[in-house]
Amino acid sequence: MVLVGSVTGKVAILVDDMADTCGTLGLAARNLLEAGATKVYAFATHGILSGPAIKVINESGMEKLVITNTIPQLDNCEKTDKIDVIDVSHVLAETIRRSHFGESVSYLFHEVPYSNGIA
Repeated sequence: MVLVGSVTGKVAILVDDMADTCGTLGLAARNLLEAGATKVYAFATHGILSGPAIKVINESGMEKLVITNTIPQLDNCEKTDKIDVIDVSHVLAETIRRSHFGESVSYLFHEVPYSNGIA
């Protein structure tokens, strides 16, 4: 793993499509902190969180792992306070509805349906 650039004194953000065992995210978080980052946050679309994932998250030094609720996370959230879950059910439901009725799905790239005030 190679870090390009300086993170000294900065908040680092890791982005991934899915977090399974969290080995790569954990390694990246540790490397960023060792390189001088003040905090590390990770964001992933799908939180599979299998095997040692919770242990890796807790020991990595990352502040939070933010994931969507495409997979139920209640059990995992009870094991650590480092997981935040974003509800995407309304966006998925609206995508299905628009597809069924032949409406624009790309509209959703610019508009957030049923916003709960969190942006």
